[in-house]
Formats: sequence, structure tokens, C-alpha cells
Amino acid sequence: MAILTKEQAQAILKKALSYSKAEECEVSLQGSEGGNIRYARNAVSTAGDISTMSLGVSSTFAKKTGTATINEFDDASLEKVIRRSEELAQLAPANPEYVSLEGPKTFQEAKTYNATTAAVNPDIRADAVLKSLNVAKEAKLEAAGFLENTTGFRAIMNSKGLFAYNTNTDVSFSVTTRNQAGTGSGYVEQSYNDVSKLDTLALTKIAAGKANGSAGARAIEPGKYTVILEPLAVSGMLSYMFNGFDARSAEEGRNFMSKKGGGTRLNEQLFGENINIYSDPFNPDLPGNTWSGDGLPLERTQWVEKGVVKNLAYSRYWAGQKGVKPLPGTNRPIFTGGTASLEDLIKSTEKGILVTRFWYIRMVDPQTVLLTGLTRDGTFYIENGKIAFPVKNFRFNESPIIMLNNVEAMGKPQRSENMMVPPMKIRDFTFSSLSDAV
Repeated sequence: MAILTKEQAQAILKKALSYSKAEECEVSLQGSEGGNIRYARNAVSTAGDISTMSLGVSSTFAKKTGTATINEFDDASLEKVIRRSEELAQLAPANPEYVSLEGPKTFQEAKTYNATTAAVNPDIRADAVLKSLNVAKEAKLEAAGFLENTTGFRAIMNSKGLFAYNTNTDVSFSVTTRNQAGTGSGYVEQSYNDVSKLDTLALTKIAAGKANGSAGARAIEPGKYTVILEPLAVSGMLSYMFNGFDARSAEEGRNFMSKKGGGTRLNEQLFGENINIYSDPFNPDLPGNTWSGDGLPLERTQWVEKGVVKNLAYSRYWAGQKGVKPLPGTNRPIFTGGTASLEDLIKSTEKGILVTRFWYIRMVDPQTVLLTGLTRDGTFYIENGKIAFPVKNFRFNESPIIMLNNVEAMGKPQRSENMMVPPMKIRDFTFSSLSDAV
């Protein structure tokens, strides 16, 4: 019974709170169930189902908070975990930044649950993986992949009368294909809320094409190139940037949004005019929760408009210090992008490099978000609007801040990890050295 209804979750949380003697108490309940199947060298290696549920308690006395968790839900266990959190609170130091809990609120119902995804079973997973394996075998490649589906719920309730509940579903698939000589490699990774959008056959064909196409890669000189980054490469770069949209770290001079001499770069032109970024829990391709972990509503928020940063995230504490409204962080960012296909971007490029994805990305300089990492699983040279030949992998040294000032064209956004990003054509992308890795 890992997935509880709203009424079932509410009943457990009410019972737990009834035992509380703290000045303030918050109880959270979450559970998930799902399954996975893993394969390597064209054969399934593991498969399984997972079901889990837990309850967490935070009790506070005079800004001293103790937390405890449990996975038993009878009355005695609920009282035990409440008492334990209260004992720990008495031992904890006072938190000078503690903010009193939020009161009752009404949240819109999220669109994160999909009944078809929730109904995925071992037979469905096996059939999806069989399609992937058949592609690899027909292409004389070896495949290693992972398919996982999850259905979950989360609910919170506190002593101030706040209650929130949400259910969600998700399915993710990734596969690496390699030729038997180990000289060519391809990769795809995709996640959906709705499993009916997942096509393991088509995705594996893409990975297989990259694996066979990347064999015999040539070495070319590092330098600045026009690049076309596929969505997986784009999301890998940009995931590091969104940490900088935190108002406190910006105002304290700790990220790229900090202005020299004090203040932030809010409302400044930091990116090209073609860059627009927002978050929206009701986006049909990337639905999200409608409330944050501390009980704030999540709504559509414009983060960047025509290259200008329009909002920064404010925690409840920092918002109180600055006298502004709290604003949860860049949850599941979405780029507006364009309408071109990846093939259209390639056709528009006289000379450039197509990058499937980056890996082993590391931060070099947090103040400028300078990153380094390597291309992987299919890097190709483009000439006269066509893929001419595969090239050896590069190490790159680039900042997404600079990158987003050099975007010449964008395709249609698609989900990559927990964001919606388009393929991008970018000028003057810096490759610093070659790598012999495939």
C-alpha cells in the first residue's frame, strides 16, 4: 500500500499531529511504487519492483527543531516518532533563521499523475526492452540500458492547519549502444510523465545510428567552433546555471548574478534577446507539483525574458529579511525555443560540430559558471549542411552564460532530465583539447 489516497494520507497525518506537544510541528508522508529492468551486452541482467513509504516529523520549540522518520504507521509508532522528534529538538541548537510554518492554503490540482503510466507492469517493461534489444542485435551492436517507471505521492500537514497532497508518475529510459570493436558509441536518454509517449524502438534506432556512424572518428584541431547541441547536451550545461537564480547567494556576492560592488544583476541583459525561460507546473510536457516543500504555491514564473533576468528565487527567510514576497526556485525550467528540427539546424550550418551529449561536467569557476567536461557518444563534423564524418571527442571549457549570448538558432523544446530545452546552434563554443575516449 505504497500509494495512499488523499483521504488516507490525511488521516495518518492528523493522527500523528494529534500526539504533538511542540510549539510547531510538521509531518510529511510520502510513498512510491514502480519497477525497473536493466540490460547489458544485449541481455537482461536485473529486474525488480519497489514499494516504499515513510513518514517524517519536524518538531520545534523556541526555534530549536528536531526531525525523525519512521516507516510504521500504527498509533504506537506514530506517537513514538513524534516523541523522538521532540526529544531531538530539545538537544538541537536554536536556528536564528527559523521561520514559522505556513498556515492553511488552497492549491490547484497538479497534472502530474497519468493512469497509463501508473499501470505499467513487468510485461510492459519487458516488451519495451525487447524492442530496444532487437534494434541493437539487427545493427550488430551491443546495448546496455535501463528502463524505470515510478508512481508516487507526497502529503504534508502542519500544526498551523496547512495540508497539501500530490500524486505523480514518471517513466525514464536510457540506452548506450556500441559496436563490437569498441570504436563507436551512441546514447539516448528520455523521460516522460506519460508512458504512451515512450518509443524505445525509435530511441534505440537513434542510438544505433550514432554508434555505427561514430566509428572511425577523425582527430581535428581544438578551438572555437559553431556547434549544434542536442537537448541532452544543452540540459547538461544549463543545470549548473540555475543555481545562480537564488536571490540570497546573488545578494551576498556568491554567484554570477552578483554585481560587483554589491547588489544583483536583476533586470540586466545577461543573455541574447532570443532567450526566454519560465517555469509552469501545468506545462503538458513537463507537469510539476503545485506546491513547494515549505507549503508555498507554485505558479507560472518568468525567469528570463528576451535575455533579461526578471525574477530571482527568495526563500521564506530571505524574503522576510528583504521585505519581499517569497518565490520558490527555478523548478523545472522551460525554454520557449523555436520550431526548427535538429535536421533543419544541421542543414543551416556551413561548418560546425554536432554534439550528442556531455559527461563528467565539473565546475571551474562558480562566479562565471565556467564549466569543463567531455563530449561523448557521437560527435560529428558538419560541412555544407550535412554530417560529413565523425570526430574524436573534445574537452570543452565554456560557460552557459556566454553560451546563451551566442545562440544563433533553436529547435523545438523537448524534455531532457527535469527541464524543457531545445536543440541549439551556438557560435564560438570553446573546445580546449582532444580526448581518446569513445
